[in-house]
Amino acid sequence: MNNLSYPIGKFTRDPDATPGKRRAWIQQIADTPKNLRTAVEGLTEQQLLTPYRPDGWTVCQTVHHVADSHLNSYLRFRLGLTEERPLIKTYDQDKWANLPDAATVRIETSLVLLEAMHTRWVELLNSLSEEDFARGLQHPEIGEISLDTNLQIYAWHGPHHIAQITSLREREGW
Repeated sequence: MNNLSYPIGKFTRDPDATPGKRRAWIQQIADTPKNLRTAVEGLTEQQLLTPYRPDGWTVCQTVHHVADSHLNSYLRFRLGLTEERPLIKTYDQDKWANLPDAATVRIETSLVLLEAMHTRWVELLNSLSEEDFARGLQHPEIGEISLDTNLQIYAWHGPHHIAQITSLREREGW
């Protein structure tokens, strides 16, 4: 079950963030919309309603989750750049994934949202200085995290969910 949940492994923070590594992480974020679109290309409605693992989200819920989560992260970056160590709002991702729109809205809506938002997010990320990446956010559950750490989380997050979908496709022969 663990490799179905984490086909690329769990997130681990790299304590040695360098400009070169940041460029690679930003590129992973930039590539997420295209790679997610490719991962779901040609899937039927029935396939989109298939969980990627037993008791897991459906492919449709996973696509909407990526858009929801990345939108939250983009806003957190903006808060972190404009406020001093802002307290960020958390959300229950499982409850969000079970809201009616996550099952009824076509995934194209979230794919387009992700593409548009990532265009702005990547532009913002590419403009940041070393000092900007050191700025912090106050997470109510885990304490202070830097924008550097948040960058790494989301460089991992997109490929993590894409791998859940592509591994399902491989197992099912889709």
